[in-house]
Amino acid sequence: MAKLTLDGLRKLREAQKTEFRKLPGHTHYILTCAGTACQSNKGEEIYNNLIAEAQKQGVGGKVQVIKTGCFGFCEKGPIVKVLPENFFYVEVQPEDAQDIIAVNVKQGKAVERLFCKKEDGSPVPPATGGADDLPPINFYQKQIRVVLRNCGVINPEIINEYIAKDGYISLEKSLFEWKPEDIINELKASGLRGRGGAGFPTWMKWDTTRKVSDPVKYVVCNADEGDPGAYMDRSTIEGDPHSIIEAMTVCGKAIGANTGYVYIRAEYPLAVRRLEIALAQAKDLGLLGKDILGSGFDFDIEIRLGAGAFVCGEETALLRSLEGKRGMPTPKPPFPAIAGLWGKPTVINNVETLANIPAILVRGGAWFASMGTEKSKGTKVFALTGKVQNSGLVEVPMGTTLREIIFEIGGGIKHGKKFKGVQTGGPSGGILTEKDLDTPIDYEGLASMGSMMGSGGMIVMDEDDCVVDVARFYMDFCVDESCGKCSPCRIGTSQILAILEKIAGGKGAEEDLDKLQAIGKAMQKASLCALGGTASNPTLSTVKNFHDEYLEHIRDRKCRAGKCKKLACFEIELEPCIGCGACAKKCPVNAITPVEGWTPPADGKKKKPPMVIDQAKCIKCAECFNNCKFAAVVRK
Repeated sequence: MAKLTLDGLRKLREAQKTEFRKLPGHTHYILTCAGTACQSNKGEEIYNNLIAEAQKQGVGGKVQVIKTGCFGFCEKGPIVKVLPENFFYVEVQPEDAQDIIAVNVKQGKAVERLFCKKEDGSPVPPATGGADDLPPINFYQKQIRVVLRNCGVINPEIINEYIAKDGYISLEKSLFEWKPEDIINELKASGLRGRGGAGFPTWMKWDTTRKVSDPVKYVVCNADEGDPGAYMDRSTIEGDPHSIIEAMTVCGKAIGANTGYVYIRAEYPLAVRRLEIALAQAKDLGLLGKDILGSGFDFDIEIRLGAGAFVCGEETALLRSLEGKRGMPTPKPPFPAIAGLWGKPTVINNVETLANIPAILVRGGAWFASMGTEKSKGTKVFALTGKVQNSGLVEVPMGTTLREIIFEIGGGIKHGKKFKGVQTGGPSGGILTEKDLDTPIDYEGLASMGSMMGSGGMIVMDEDDCVVDVARFYMDFCVDESCGKCSPCRIGTSQILAILEKIAGGKGAEEDLDKLQAIGKAMQKASLCALGGTASNPTLSTVKNFHDEYLEHIRDRKCRAGKCKKLACFEIELEPCIGCGACAKKCPVNAITPVEGWTPPADGKKKKPPMVIDQAKCIKCAECFNNCKFAAVVRK
C-alpha cells in the first residue's frame, strides 16, 4: 500500500466522509457489537447469521454487516443497530437474524419485539437524528460521548472508517501547523487531567518532558486496567484503537519522542488484536514509522504485554516491567517525566486520557473545558456494574451526581431492593452512601467523601451486600496484588485482612475497629506507592459510614446480609412451610429433613410434614433460603 502524503490523507478523508455508509447498491447497514461482552454472548454467531440470512433471502448485495465497538449498554447486549432507519435492537439472539433481514431489510419495518422497552412495556422509538445518534433510552440521555465517540459507530478494524470520522486531523495539525508549544497550550486550555486516577494535568506532564534536554524520550500508554469491574480502557481500544495511536504520535511530536509503547494486559486478547491490526494499517499508510506524511518526523509504537499484575498500573512499576524487571514501584522523585523508561524522559498516560486528545485538538480546548466543573473539565467514563438495572459503560460530564448515574442512567437498584452504597475507584476507592448521592462527581469531590475517581469503576451495592464482606474482598485482592517491596503495604494489608476475617468469623472485638483505622492511616502515610497508600480506603470508608454494621458483627455476632457464613443461621418456620422439599433437594450436605413425628392438622390443609434444618450439618450456603418460594426459610 502506498504511503500517504498530507494531500493524499486529506483527499482520502474527504472521499471517505462522502462514501461513509453509502456503498453503491447498498440499502442497509447492520452494525453488530463486537466488544468482548457481546462477543462472549453469541455476538460472532449473530454476525455470521446476519450475513448468511441476507444471502439466503436474496439481499446479500444490498446489505453490509459491520462489526463495531461497544455501544455501552452492556446490560441489554448483544446489540444490533440497523441503518438508515436507526433501529436499535437489544438482547438479540442468533435466530433473530431471520426477522431482521425479512422484516427490517426487506420490508423496511421494525422488529419491535427487539426494541428496548420503557417501564410501561412500550417500545423505545429509534433515534430521529443522524446515523451516529443513539435511541432516546434513559441510559443514553445524560451521556456525552467523547472518549467513546467512535465506539458503536465505526469498524475498528478498518482505518478508513476512523479517517472518515476526523481521524488523524490532530496529527496533521501537529505535524504541519502547530509548534509543540501550541499543542501543549491547547491541552492546557482544555483542562484535561489524567484519567488513570491521580488527575494530574496532562499538559503539565507533557510540558515537563518537552523541556528536558535529552535526544531520547518515550511515550507510554498505560493499558494495564486491572480494577475489579472496570473495563473502560479495554473497550476503548477494542472500539477505537486509532484514537490511541494518533494521540501517542501527537504526544511524540509535542515532547520530541520517536518511540512509543502500549503496555496492555495479555488477558485482553481482543483489544490486543485490534491494536495490532490498527498499528499495521497506520504503518502501511505512512501514519506511523519513518517520515510520517512527508513531515520528516519519525515515530513508531510497539506493544508490550503485561502479565496481569495490578501493581503495574502504577507508573514506575509499569516502567520497570517494560524494562524486563519485576514490576515494583520506585520512589519519586525523580518523576518519569524527567527520568522514566531506561532513565529517559517519559510521558505515561492511560487509554482514556489519550482517547480525549484527538477530539480536543480537532474541536478545541475551549470546547472540552465547557463541560465539567471548575477544576475537573470534560467527561469521564465509568464502568457501572453491580446491583443496578442497567449496567454498562457510561460517559458523562464531570459534575454529574452519583444519583443521576445510578438512578437515572442506571435505572435504579435491581428487584426493587434498597440502595446501600457504591464503590468508586476500585480497590483504591471508598464506599459511598445515600448521603453522598447528590454530590457532583469530580476529583476533589470524591476525595472529600473518602473515595477517589480512580480509573472509573463504579460498583453498586444493595441491602443484601455486607460491607464487612466487601471490605474483606478488596483487602484480599490487595494482599494478593501487593508487590511486597514496602512493609506498610506488605504487612498492613495482611493485618487488616486478618482483622476483617476475625470480625466476619464472629470473633471480633470493638478495639479491632480502632486497630483498622490506625493501620489504615499508617499505610496512607508511609506506603511507597498508591496501591499501599489507598488499599485501606474501602475498609476505612465502611468503618466510618457503616459503623453500626461492624458493631452488629462484633456485639451481636450477626451479619444482616447473611454473607458472612460463620455468622449466618437459617431456620425453617413451620407455619408457612408446606413440606414441598425444594430446600432439601438444593441442600448440598443433606442437612434438611422432614420434621419427625409430625401429625397432620385436622383441617387437612397440610398433607406433608414441614422441613427442619440440622444446624450441625448446615454449611450456611443459603441455597435453601434462595430457593424457597413460600418465604418459609428465614435468615436469623
